Amino acid sequence: MSKRAVVFSAVPVGMDMASYLQPGDFLVACDAGYRNAARLGVRPDLIVGDFDSAPQPETDRETIVLPHVKDDTDTQFAARWLVEHGYTEVVLLGALGGARIEHMFANISTGLFLALHGVDVVLADSRSEMHYLLPGQPLDLERKDWMYLSVFALGSPMTGVTLQGVYYPLQDATLSELDYPLGTSNEFTAPAAHLMCRTGHGLVVLTRADG
Repeated sequence: MSKRAVVFSAVPVGMDMASYLQPGDFLVACDAGYRNAARLGVRPDLIVGDFDSAPQPETDRETIVLPHVKDDTDTQFAARWLVEHGYTEVVLLGALGGARIEHMFANISTGLFLALHGVDVVLADSRSEMHYLLPGQPLDLERKDWMYLSVFALGSPMTGVTLQGVYYPLQDATLSELDYPLGTSNEFTAPAAHLMCRTGHGLVVLTRADG
């Protein structure tokens, strides 16, 4: 049976992010992320953090206090905990944008960690979603109200890249690393886009027309 979790990081979220919550979700707040959970009217099942960006809350919820000096970010620790406890779907909210751009890049890395451990992972904010494309794991994404679809290679070139249902289709193509953003700002032409790759890891970004 699928186990689904939502992780709240610290970047403030809008009420529209409540659409990502489903009954039965296991809710994890990372450090100041508990403020986002409160904003959406839910209580986390687990709170983790070193509480350097917000005071440790007084709560009856399970809390894991992390040391200030550590290798993992608070969100990375939460991701490892979820993998160890068998979660197969994870949504990260409050992980994109904000004043600390290095935190966003760290959260994108954490998302890749989850994907490489077999987790279906989504990072979302009010204007965009991020997904991961891995070898031998075709990805179908519905158009919904998204307009743009961008694909970036992470860490090494992607080969055997196929994009269907978009304005600029690809077939068995190669996307180089971040030095040449060939996959930026494609557009949907069908109700769903179909993506595949043979090698490498890809970050897929969906953006609304007003993004």
